[in-house]
Amino acid sequence: MGDGTNRAKARTNEIKADLRGRVPELGERTARSAEELKQRGVELRTRGGELARQYANMDVSWARCGYARAARAGILRFILGPMIDLYTRRPIVQRDVFDDLPSPVIFVANHSSHLDTPTILRAIPRKWRNRTAVAAAADYFYKKRWKANGVALMFNTVPLGRNGGGLSSGATDHVDKLIDKGWSLLMFPEGTRSRDGEIGKVRSGAAVIAAQHGIPIVPIHVRGTHDAMPPGQNWPKRKPGRFFSRRHQIEVRFGQPIVPESEEARREVMDEIREFWERDQTPEVDLLVMHRVLEDFEARHPGEASRRFRRAVVPEAAVEPHSPVAAD
Repeated sequence: MGDGTNRAKARTNEIKADLRGRVPELGERTARSAEELKQRGVELRTRGGELARQYANMDVSWARCGYARAARAGILRFILGPMIDLYTRRPIVQRDVFDDLPSPVIFVANHSSHLDTPTILRAIPRKWRNRTAVAAAADYFYKKRWKANGVALMFNTVPLGRNGGGLSSGATDHVDKLIDKGWSLLMFPEGTRSRDGEIGKVRSGAAVIAAQHGIPIVPIHVRGTHDAMPPGQNWPKRKPGRFFSRRHQIEVRFGQPIVPESEEARREVMDEIREFWERDQTPEVDLLVMHRVLEDFEARHPGEASRRFRRAVVPEAAVEPHSPVAAD
């Protein structure tokens, strides 16, 4: 017993001595870790300042002056608009949401074609369009200054990163300033155009920005642009027909505003937006189109034709709440 107790005491003393010898070493490690964390913080702040300056230099701020806005309105109305109308039919637009919508907002749309941006801008009421900036991929549209100036003049674009870190380290300072001045922002959270027309991976940056500013998100669903001008095609195309080609039908729908409660709820907000995009609305759209066609046919062929098709017309009360609104 005595020998066992002595050995235990000796082992305990050895452990204590070892710990006392390691205390300075542990202290040095802790000090080094604290210094590394401090240095990392300095590096992040420095990088944040560099990113903020980089995106601020990319931004074409003159495209938001009065002369540029007037030129942009003329380009959209007299050049891009008529050109797009050669290949697509005027979109069916549902935009009752704008009746009581506070400004500014974050517009969030699906993305499958270069036609999406002009189509959405034409569907947005003029007073909103004049105060809406479009988030554009900095690595795609801002590599060359002439391209950045061109897209900024036509669509009032602002640069944003899409390959990670795009919403941190000061990269959205220029966007934050615009929102604080009352500008709305149009974003495509998929980051790139869908190659097959289906909804791709949805990033949550729009929900984060909306939560930071306490403003609503308005989801937008665009359909038909992918068929008219899919990725990889440099010019729109018409639908093949038996004798003559036809224009594509485009539809734009605005959902009810969504106000993110916090940045932590960003995934739930984007899931709700995705559900709005994927919701099957085909039957409703078909009824609206049928109603318009039959009304037009009866107006041009009164009498016998009118009596023949009267039963097929959708009752007025059934379509009034969702009647299409012509774009400006």
